[in-house]
Amino acid sequence: MTVLTVAEHCGGRLCDVSREAQTAGRELAEATGDPVHTAVVGDDAEQVAEGLARDGVDTIHTVPGGDGFNHDVYVQTLSQLAASVDARAVLVPHTATGLDYAPALAVRLDWPVVTDAVALHAADGLAVTRELDGASTTLAVDGGRAVVTLRPGEWPPEDGTGETDVVPFAADVDDEAVRSTMTGHEALTDPDLAEADVVVAVGRGIGAEAHLDAIFDLADAVGGTVAAASPPVKRGWVSAERLVGHSGVTVAPDVYLAIGISGAAQHLAGMRESDTVVAVNSDPTAPIFDVADYGVVADLFDIVPELIAEFHPDDG
Repeated sequence: MTVLTVAEHCGGRLCDVSREAQTAGRELAEATGDPVHTAVVGDDAEQVAEGLARDGVDTIHTVPGGDGFNHDVYVQTLSQLAASVDARAVLVPHTATGLDYAPALAVRLDWPVVTDAVALHAADGLAVTRELDGASTTLAVDGGRAVVTLRPGEWPPEDGTGETDVVPFAADVDDEAVRSTMTGHEALTDPDLAEADVVVAVGRGIGAEAHLDAIFDLADAVGGTVAAASPPVKRGWVSAERLVGHSGVTVAPDVYLAIGISGAAQHLAGMRESDTVVAVNSDPTAPIFDVADYGVVADLFDIVPELIAEFHPDDG
C-alpha cells in the first residue's frame, strides 16, 4: 500500500500546500511503513514537479491532464492512479480546488472523505483529527482507506532535496465523461497573504472603513500584508480575499499582528500556527490574548500611530 499526496498548482506555479501535504504524507507513511507517492496532474506536470520535495518521497507521478484544473479529469486520473499504487490514503490540500474534486474522488473510489484534517494517525488503523471552534475530534476511518483534505498551515512544508523517481502515469481519460471546461480562474484569496512573513490583521475594533488607511500604513511600515477577521469583511470594508479563519485563508507567518480582533474561534483556526502573535485590544478579557505571545491592552488608535512612527520615524 502507499500514501498518495496530490500537488496543487496554478499557472505553472507550485503552491506551498503541496509540500505541506508531502510532510503529512511522510509522517503518516512513517507510522504505517508505506512508501510515499506524490501526484501532479496537468500538461505542465513535469515543470511543476521540479518544485516538489524529494527526501522522504519515493515516487512522483506526472499525470497529463489538460491545460489548467478540470474537475472531471482530476477525478478520473487520480482514481486510476490511486488504484494503480494501491493507496491507503489520498491526501489533498483543503483549498477551493481540493474541495472541488476530493468528494467526487472519494465516491469514485468508494471510500469515505474526511475534510479539514489537522492530524493523521495510524496506530490502530487510519484515523483523522478535525478541529472546529476550539474543540478537536478524532475519527476512525472505516475500512482503513480515505480521501483526506489537509488544513493549510498545520504541517511545515517539506523542503528536502534528493533523488526521487519521476514517473509519467498514462491515465485512460474518457473524454465523453469530461463535462466541464475551465474558461479561467479568479483568486478568492490573496496569494501574498498565504505566504507572508508578517501579517497585520484587523477586526471589529477598527470601527469604520475610513480607519483602514492607518492599518495599510502600518503594514507598509513593517513590511507586512493586511488581513482581516470576519466583521470587516462582512461589512464590505475589506475584500474577502483577505479573510483569515475557518472560512478564509490559513496563515502561518513569522509575526501575526492582531489589531482590534476579539479572537473568535473561527478566526483563531486560521492563524494559530503563527510563530509570534502580537495582540492590541482595549478589552483585557478578549480571547485573542489567550493565544498571543505579546499583548497590549490599549486603544488601537493610540498604538497604531506609535508603531508607524517607530518603523517609519520620518513619517511620524
